[in-house]
Amino acid sequence: MSDDSLAIIFVSNGPGELATWVKPLAKELHQQIALRPQVNKSLKSLNLVLVPCPNATGYEDLAAKKWIQFDKIIKAKNFWELLLNPHKFGPWPENGLVIFLGGDQFWSVLLSARLGYLNMTYAEWIARWPFWNDRIVAMSESIVHKLPKRMQKRCSVIGDLTADLTETSKTNDPLSPGKWIAIMPGSKSAKLKIGIPFFLDVADQISKLMPDCKFLMPLAPTTNINEVKFFGSENNPITRQYKSRIKSIFKANNLERRGRLITKDSTVIYIQENHPAYNDISQCDIALTTVGANTAELGSLNIPMIVVIPTQHILVMEAWDGLVGLIARLPILKWFLGLLISLFKLRKRGYMAWPNISAKRMIVPERIGHITPKEIALEAIDWINSPKRLLGQKEDLKMLRGEIGATKKFCDEIINLLNKNKLLN
Repeated sequence: MSDDSLAIIFVSNGPGELATWVKPLAKELHQQIALRPQVNKSLKSLNLVLVPCPNATGYEDLAAKKWIQFDKIIKAKNFWELLLNPHKFGPWPENGLVIFLGGDQFWSVLLSARLGYLNMTYAEWIARWPFWNDRIVAMSESIVHKLPKRMQKRCSVIGDLTADLTETSKTNDPLSPGKWIAIMPGSKSAKLKIGIPFFLDVADQISKLMPDCKFLMPLAPTTNINEVKFFGSENNPITRQYKSRIKSIFKANNLERRGRLITKDSTVIYIQENHPAYNDISQCDIALTTVGANTAELGSLNIPMIVVIPTQHILVMEAWDGLVGLIARLPILKWFLGLLISLFKLRKRGYMAWPNISAKRMIVPERIGHITPKEIALEAIDWINSPKRLLGQKEDLKMLRGEIGATKKFCDEIINLLNKNKLLN
């Protein structure tokens, strides 16, 4: 292979990181460097390696393929095989750069060591393996201060990557006039199982009390209309605990750019299958959402939100992220865990929405517990009828977001590191 050959590898895990970090950076990098697959004859390539993660859906590779940004996409289930036998997944050039963009930072350390490549980490909260990084780009100054003094020179502050989402949302495809509520039930089956029937009921309740209100459901890249239909049907046991049912559901077509879901109570919910749906979301007055990376996306778009976690379905709380969700998948422990989670979360109440975690205070309301669709419907209506409250939350989110431009700065750091090591010509 030619000495000019180069592989840039993004290491990432779940749907949130792919949407908010991976996709924007890949787009920017292709604009700055001639890379395969967008430049077929280039000796340099951009690749994606997905890593094991309990929060992943298993469909991240399918979502990424649609973007046509990556020469190779390695599935998470093949990660260990990649480490053991890299050549099984095609030839890898002598030179390369591995960039951490989600998951466990140790995965990128392992991969870069195995391939003999440079290693770079985007640190959102902490850089865990500074001595194994050739460069660290950080979200904030606090990350630099946590590093050993002799390692701080390897770190640059670029800001929050999600802050750039507002730029992505600037397209001309307006929603019809009126009050709009975004419904975001989740990105993986465990969340959709709860979120679809719960939020359909919420929409019906709001529609009865506020008939002129309109609804939008932007689908995550790892789900589709067929899954919405399934989890809104009697095939989903949780659906039987709610009154709402799907009457009909239609995909977008040449005349209608958005799909439509109609409940048996005649509530119309528009469905946006194209991702990211930032243009549509940014036009909504408020969002009703599950916990997860979508709360970071909404915060970056300055969209007021109510975060909803109905713990009456604790036995299917695989939907929870992190260790709790992992343990909740173990049949023997999940029964006992249900009580423990409820007591811990409801009494200690650690923040779960990203804006609250980042601000270390309550900016967006988190509704955790044995909650009903009617309670959430009434609260949503109260927010919509209170423009000053909506504006207040929007201002808080805007102050929290930080300045835009992190994606461009990240790209510059990548190019500088490659030039420093004479890997670009």
